[in-house]
Amino acid sequence: MKVSIKQASPEHTEEISRICSVGWRQTVQGIYSEEYQQKNVEHWYNHKRVHEDIVKGVYTHVALVGDRVVGTIGGMMTEPTISEIYVFYIDEQYRYQGIGTKLLAAFTEEHVRKGAIEQYVSVQEGNKYGIPFYESKGFRQRDDNNRYWRNLLCQK
Repeated sequence: MKVSIKQASPEHTEEISRICSVGWRQTVQGIYSEEYQQKNVEHWYNHKRVHEDIVKGVYTHVALVGDRVVGTIGGMMTEPTISEIYVFYIDEQYRYQGIGTKLLAAFTEEHVRKGAIEQYVSVQEGNKYGIPFYESKGFRQRDDNNRYWRNLLCQK
């Protein structure tokens, strides 16, 4: 399977919306009510919002298998040396195949070029997909509950 990592663009809107909606729901299944999940998905992952966020540069990269979007990552430099991951999901049919590692590497390399020396992500408590992945990449939980951090200078 050939995976390519590309900059996210408006043509990826529908697939990013789908992947994030499904991925977020899987993350919070059994934690939040169906009503809350629906409202959250409608707010954050509707096509208009995702399109706007792609244009703003919030969604930064997609993973493609052929022409199909199978994963996405996004975030921003929140301070001159701080990289923050806001969103990161892989289509469930493509998990555990190294795609997340490739997306995180592309995202991180871009932010290191911009001056990042630290990287943060907030992870839903009990997230059985995200927490083990981030910990395997050197992230450590901070005292403030669901925040994870890593020093990028030690990642080389």
